[in-house]
Amino acid sequence: MVISRFFCPQPLASRSLAELPPATAHHALRVLRLGVGDAVTLFDGTGGEYAGRIVETARGVRVQLEEWRDIERESPLELMLAQALPSGDRMDWIVQKAVELGVARIQPLGAARSVVRLSGERAARRVDHWRQVAIAACEQCGRNRLPVIEPILDLRQWLGRQAQDNGMCRLLLAPGGAQRLRALSGMRRFVLLVGPEGGLSEDEAVAAKMTGFADLSLGPRVLRTETAGPAALAALGAQHGDL
Repeated sequence: MVISRFFCPQPLASRSLAELPPATAHHALRVLRLGVGDAVTLFDGTGGEYAGRIVETARGVRVQLEEWRDIERESPLELMLAQALPSGDRMDWIVQKAVELGVARIQPLGAARSVVRLSGERAARRVDHWRQVAIAACEQCGRNRLPVIEPILDLRQWLGRQAQDNGMCRLLLAPGGAQRLRALSGMRRFVLLVGPEGGLSEDEAVAAKMTGFADLSLGPRVLRTETAGPAALAALGAQHGDL
């Protein structure tokens, strides 16, 4: 039997009562059809999870927490995906799959060839939306720590910040790249940079290489922007991580 999992941002403690956030409570009652007496699992994003049981549904959903379980399902790799904004709702899919595959941090980027242009309140709303997508993915896949979804940055601005961090293996996903994943044995910290539908501009690619990014090939076929990041994360997990 599959036990439903819910993210609850309030600090949780064993043998206490927790109340689900309104949107989560609505999903539990109206979509999953849960009721009093049903077992659930709650997590607050700081690690571990709590077994619990629903004890009230009349005025919100209250859960009696039982024992805390020291369960972690994080990747042994430190994985960051820097994704240039794609068109449509493709970023939702990228965030969802990257979370399932163990990414620790996602950096949305505005690039020269990005079709979508977001700034100000629109950008903030989209980032908040992607954070909710990440939470839902954690609930589904069993992760008890929330990955970080960073505010949108201009690609060149972000590259300037990367120049100050020398501890990561930096990879630019590019057709025909010279770097191969099998040659990266022993490395544990990765930044994957993915361009938009049209790829990075020539100037952006040069700037990335000057910041230490090496072109990484994922084979002879050209992958879509929404495929490249998750494919690289899965390959890294298979070769160097926990798959």
